[in-house]
Amino acid sequence: MFLRKLLDSFNYAVAGVIYSIRTQRNMRIHFIAALLVLGLAIYLRISSRELLIVFSAITMVIMAELFNTAIEAVVDLCVQEFHPLARIAKNVAAGAVLMTALNSIVVAYIIIYPRLEGYSFYLGPRLKQTPLTVTLVALLLVSVLVGVGKALSGKGTFVKGGLPSGHTAVAFAGGTAVTLLTGNALVATVAFVMALLVAHSRLDTEVHTFFEVITGALLGILATMAVFRLAGW
Repeated sequence: MFLRKLLDSFNYAVAGVIYSIRTQRNMRIHFIAALLVLGLAIYLRISSRELLIVFSAITMVIMAELFNTAIEAVVDLCVQEFHPLARIAKNVAAGAVLMTALNSIVVAYIIIYPRLEGYSFYLGPRLKQTPLTVTLVALLLVSVLVGVGKALSGKGTFVKGGLPSGHTAVAFAGGTAVTLLTGNALVATVAFVMALLVAHSRLDTEVHTFFEVITGALLGILATMAVFRLAGW
């Protein structure tokens, strides 16, 4: 029962994030910018401390946008017609997002901008030397695509239901990454058998339809192959 309540709480939280992505244009912009900055930070090989600062700045922006969305929803629920205090509440919440966004720009300028001089943006050789980075980028991309897919389809949460199947997508992304990194037929077979077991479990529990599972599997495979291809593997 405790684990069930914990999973439900996680589901509700993810549902809130997906709702915000689905309905708020600024949230989609924030996520795209966050992915670009994180990818650039990894490419530039900034230190762990600097990466933590960048990640904290990104998290603050997303948190502020989530609070802004929640405040707007509560105001709209309580106020059915124009009221100056409702306008103030929304403006102040938007101001909080603006301040965190400006802070993130300053952080990016101080940490990332000085490292851009003299860098080549050909990703192949740099990423090929760090297979863990390639794998993490592929898994992150698959996770984001799953969230976007469920936000656009308006069905399910990241961990339960909806198009595509998130569990299946991540499982097949992992299997594809293992296959490309090792080049070993036996290891690849084991990896994909495990991914198939994950897909079967989603069908067996009737959490996903066959189409949702197939879509998740194709998404995981194709997105991972695209990332590894760009990295020169």
